[in-house]
Amino acid sequence: MSNRTFTMIKPDAVRAGNMGNILQMITDAGFKVVAMKYTQLTKELAGKFYEVHSERPFYGELTDFMSSGPIVAAILEKDNAVADFRTLIGATNPADAAEGTIRKKYATSVGENAVHGSDSDENAQIEGNFFFSMYERH
Repeated sequence: MSNRTFTMIKPDAVRAGNMGNILQMITDAGFKVVAMKYTQLTKELAGKFYEVHSERPFYGELTDFMSSGPIVAAILEKDNAVADFRTLIGATNPADAAEGTIRKKYATSVGENAVHGSDSDENAQIEGNFFFSMYERH
């Protein structure tokens, strides 16, 4: 089990001005920010990041959305990081998300659900490596 996970605050949440509120919820939940950057994905980079979904019908819409505006990418550290962060963000569909979760507060739909969170230790490492070199981690 790793003590690191990866997250992105998605374009919808950045556009809505919720970046600071989401970061506050993350740190209030005991996560330490190990690496963070404010950037914008190109359609090509979004395609590479979400390549695992390339055969799914929503892939084009997903890559369009994820390249539609700036994002905040971050590596977070905490004991049981992946599972605890998945609990903090809530269900993919904000209508199904528990009260007090990031998606319940800030997501507007399944497609525009405010944040990404790694679903496994392995993917947390892959996703963190996609955005950050070793010298960008503290």
